[in-house]
Amino acid sequence: MSGNDTYQDPLNSRYSSTEMKYLFSPRNRFSTWRQLWIWLAESEKELGLDITDEAIHQMKAHQVIQDEEFTVAAEEEKKRRHDVMAHVHTFGVKAPAAAGIIHWGATSCYCTDNADLIFLRDGLDILLPKLATVIEKLSTFAKEYKGLPCLAYTHLQPAQLTTVGKRACLWIQDLLKDLKNLERARDDLRFRGVKGTTGTQASFLQIFNGDHAKVDQLDELVTEKAGFDSAYIISSQTYPRKIDADVLNALSSFGATCEHIGQAIRLLASFKELEEPFESTQIGSSAMAYKRNPMRSERLCSLGRKLRNLNADASATYAAQWMERTLDDSAIRRMCLPQSFLCADANLILLNNIASGLVVYPAVIKKRVEAELPFMATENIIMALVKKGVSRQDAHEEIRVLSHEAGAEVKQHGRDNDLIERIQRTDFFKPIIGELKELLKPETFIGRCPEQVEAFYAKEVTKALKKYYDAGSLKLQEAAELHV
Repeated sequence: MSGNDTYQDPLNSRYSSTEMKYLFSPRNRFSTWRQLWIWLAESEKELGLDITDEAIHQMKAHQVIQDEEFTVAAEEEKKRRHDVMAHVHTFGVKAPAAAGIIHWGATSCYCTDNADLIFLRDGLDILLPKLATVIEKLSTFAKEYKGLPCLAYTHLQPAQLTTVGKRACLWIQDLLKDLKNLERARDDLRFRGVKGTTGTQASFLQIFNGDHAKVDQLDELVTEKAGFDSAYIISSQTYPRKIDADVLNALSSFGATCEHIGQAIRLLASFKELEEPFESTQIGSSAMAYKRNPMRSERLCSLGRKLRNLNADASATYAAQWMERTLDDSAIRRMCLPQSFLCADANLILLNNIASGLVVYPAVIKKRVEAELPFMATENIIMALVKKGVSRQDAHEEIRVLSHEAGAEVKQHGRDNDLIERIQRTDFFKPIIGELKELLKPETFIGRCPEQVEAFYAKEVTKALKKYYDAGSLKLQEAAELHV
């Protein structure tokens, strides 16, 4: 049977990066189990247990599982109905000097749960610089268009003006919150460590003949080797499943941001004000050759929607755990943890691509502004008349009548908004006719948008991204990943 005859998860076959796919791959998973067994054996040897140098040497020589060993492990698992013991056996075949001490004192969750915590940590370490890169690219875009007036919308109806750059800052502000959420989730992670069957460390206390200090040292040594600052003092058979819920809640919130941004870009594309990148050979529709569908933003919405719902699996699994642990957490976690990270990764590839080539159409934006600006300018016109000594109530009534007439021309007859021409023809407005041009400048309707964009970048964006600049991790995605 060919690989083309079996289902393939699109997150794996179409959307995610090579590094994220490898992180959750079988080779990395089982090689990480082996690494954990090596760290355990090394630490037990350092604390005086009878483990030979040859045993450690053989384990290290075969730390990365090879293709032919997957077949051995699969056959063993079919017999034993236990994946961890199948891999203990398979590792022991390659490292016979260590066969008797692999997994010494440990429970299955020593390797499975500690490996998952490593994957959560490393997965967040992959995502965070990518998110920081997206924020920086959108910030560059926001600064470029900080002063370009455009229609703002409330209730999806034209409202007072904003700028293209200021609107982008709303997206960036949400992404900064996501960055903070993911950083916090990353920083909160701790190792399960060496805790035994139900988290009591009883098996290790027995191995070390009741020496509590050595049991503590063993926990600390393995935790340090795994690159964690600390381990949970209290655990059950597993690390707390609330950790999964916490991490996936942060990823889910990011998914909601992705869908929100994707929707905004799709709406603006329908107005022809802004477009996502569109390649020269790209086809928008199989039938309508003229179309430039916002397919990246639509995919962003689709994958964002998937991501923002995956946290339900983690929170439900945490809530459903009985006492020290039940195995109904296993199958669902094999899916929801990798899928969440692959989905978040896919969203970031899309966001990076979109942010790298957003196209703005100032002429269309200006035309749309000019179509609505006369109505928006009515308050300015009233205030100008009041300054000339005209009654505000009288001015309001005069402009109300003309506005309704102009509105009827637009809505009932499909004509252009002629409110300004009506004002110019009406004697009542003679005192301010000479000021109309100034009163209708779009730049006078955007308030402090340019200043807000600059202040936001200087005070919030640069502060949030500083450590990524310092680490040199703000970088472009690989070119192959940008063609999405």
